[in-house]
Amino acid sequence: MIMVRIKTRLIFILLFIISGQASAQQLRATASLDSTQILIGDQVKLTLEIEYPDNIKIEFPQVPDTIQNLIEVLGRSSIDTLEIESEKLQKLTQVVTITSFDSGSYQIPPFWFTFNMNGLIDSIPSNSVALHVFSIEVDTTMGPTDIKMPYGAPVILKEVIPHILGIILIGAILFLVLYSIKRRKNIITQKPQEPAHIIALLELERIKNEKLWQKDKIKQYYSEITEVLRNYMGNRFQIPAMEQTTDEILQIFINRDNLLNEKSLSNLKQILSLSDLVKFAKYKPSADDDNMTLINSFFFVNDTKLEKVKKVKEDDNCTDNDE
Repeated sequence: MIMVRIKTRLIFILLFIISGQASAQQLRATASLDSTQILIGDQVKLTLEIEYPDNIKIEFPQVPDTIQNLIEVLGRSSIDTLEIESEKLQKLTQVVTITSFDSGSYQIPPFWFTFNMNGLIDSIPSNSVALHVFSIEVDTTMGPTDIKMPYGAPVILKEVIPHILGIILIGAILFLVLYSIKRRKNIITQKPQEPAHIIALLELERIKNEKLWQKDKIKQYYSEITEVLRNYMGNRFQIPAMEQTTDEILQIFINRDNLLNEKSLSNLKQILSLSDLVKFAKYKPSADDDNMTLINSFFFVNDTKLEKVKKVKEDDNCTDNDE
């Protein structure tokens, strides 16, 4: 009876060993390169794979940063798992990017995969692979040569369309901007301009309200008054008063005595002469001079405005008709 039990146990042990060997025979680790010949600095893919049964646990090897001290590891992919249902196997795959900067032939050693099969821990190696690194041959007999210019690639419609659309968009924007500017100019030109004396009186009223002479801004005060009057004379009498000196302006009115009466000419002379002294001779006028200059400016505009001239002519015509 004891011998029967011993034989039975030996049979079970033998069957266990045989099944373990069968599973171990299904383990297959491989290493492969997508190219065994490269130039210095080129990159090549090293693929590590292992096929194994479902009942075995696999520990993937750790690939170092350098292999054989001359092959550089540039990157590692994640470990992908694939099930082979027809054979009840699984496959683990990792792709390692490598390169070398030294020419020569290198033998990449096997990578060892650790496995655990029913409590039995062991390892299995992959095959080794050879990598041949070549340097660029330089023909020294030719001497130095010119650098070749890059070849021009043909332009396709897909590349040109964005540029065409961009040009059309810029053209449309420019057209809208120019159209709006032209339209605004037309509106401005069509808008009736206010009479010269209205513009001058409004500006004089502004200067009066600002009270620049009371803020010790005497030069600015006289400069603004003369600028208002010069613009008024240019619009009212069509003379280039802005570009002329005081003497030249006064001489025009003296030569054309029908433009101003004696009182208006006297007021204008007082304003322009005093303003020249303040602006160019650093003359400090009195407060009475400041007030009188502004008052004379109002009088000058009111006495010479176009409405008054028309009214005087109408009154003269009425007098002639009565006679």
